[in-house]
Amino acid sequence: MDNRVMPIANTSSYTKVQYLQRQAASLLLYQSVLQGEVGTAFLELLQAIRYTDADARGCLQAYGSYFHALAAKNQNWEDYLITQLLFSDNPFTKLAQVREFEDLPPAIVAAVRHDLQILQSLYECSSASLSEWIQGVAHMPISPVVWYKEQELVGGETFATYLQELDNWGDAVEKLAAYYRQYGSGLFAEYRAFRWQAGQFIGIRYSDPIKLSALVGYESQKDALLKNTEFLLSGEMALHVLLYGSRGSGKSSLVKSLLNEYSNRSLRLLEVAKSDLKDLPKIVEHLRGVSQKFIIFVDDLSFEEDDDAFKALKVVLEGNLTARSQNVVVYATSNRRHLIREFFVDRPTPKDNEEIHAWDTMQEKLSFSDRFGLTLTFEPADQKTYLKIVQHLAAQAEINITQEDLEFQALQWATRHNGRSGRTARQFIDFLKADLRLLHENNNTSNTEQ
Repeated sequence: MDNRVMPIANTSSYTKVQYLQRQAASLLLYQSVLQGEVGTAFLELLQAIRYTDADARGCLQAYGSYFHALAAKNQNWEDYLITQLLFSDNPFTKLAQVREFEDLPPAIVAAVRHDLQILQSLYECSSASLSEWIQGVAHMPISPVVWYKEQELVGGETFATYLQELDNWGDAVEKLAAYYRQYGSGLFAEYRAFRWQAGQFIGIRYSDPIKLSALVGYESQKDALLKNTEFLLSGEMALHVLLYGSRGSGKSSLVKSLLNEYSNRSLRLLEVAKSDLKDLPKIVEHLRGVSQKFIIFVDDLSFEEDDDAFKALKVVLEGNLTARSQNVVVYATSNRRHLIREFFVDRPTPKDNEEIHAWDTMQEKLSFSDRFGLTLTFEPADQKTYLKIVQHLAAQAEINITQEDLEFQALQWATRHNGRSGRTARQFIDFLKADLRLLHENNNTSNTEQ
């Protein structure tokens, strides 16, 4: 039986609009598709033009809001609708990630088929059609400008093309379930990097673009971290990792570069501040069963006495009665080998009221870093390593000066600034590149004036 929505091509514009409103109101699972700024503007525009005696000024204002919302998103209506469909977070998208299609509740499948048919009718309501309807309602000599750009979906291009070529979107339920199972849904499908803030996940639209190819030195540490990350991506039990050593040695950059190396294999990076580590067990449980793989990134880790964050991280590293989630690992950086600050007064002395097993307590503090399965040490860069990093970055930046001059300036920079490190090398190259570009532009200006 064909359950597709009724065609609306041969009815009046007012009847079409009212029909689309009823369709939108009857969505069962995909209401979120129309809850963003663009979706809200679309519904408000339909409401403004639904009657034969509609107010022309109100209709024009509603169309302007709709146009503005699409322009702000830099998407066509059709692209926006499909993108929202692919990123939607609802009971179906969550179940599809953890169950085979045959095991999904029949009522859920039927609801998705129903919603897909409705979304298809909304998809076919193009901005050009809306512009023509506005022209008729407002009695304008020409129709308003139509927002349009070349089709460019951020993700799911293959599935989007499949939908566009399908006569009945209701037939796409099984393929849609497979898409969610592979790529996930909601925020974790839309973004690659996140931070945990105020008890919720916040997507980071512009994550650090640092690439592995830009990092030189510490090759054995890099290889070990890459291998462990490959274990995570392949579904094996990866180890939690502590990267510790001198400041500026590239520990954080190395972790962040993994995202740019492996995000196409569903790797996601979640930044958790030390102050939020108390939420770590809750975060891990939330990520359990999600199709993506997660690195929880904790930068500059250290603890004070009786820190709640220490206890929460200990639970995640050592486990409890709850089985460990295989799609989550913790990668932490620190400048300290012993992560809990220790004072001389903490050391046990044979006094009254002293803890009987005080040495055991102190050893637990000192050995906390051992709870990470893998510890990678980053020693301070010597002159040879520092200059190697400088030469590599200079080649990537296409800086054209002699090697002798480059090394002389690099060593001078290290002496006057923060010492030899990967960070210092990057700062030097950024400064040198900008300085040479400015010098070149000034020379060109001078020659032009002459």
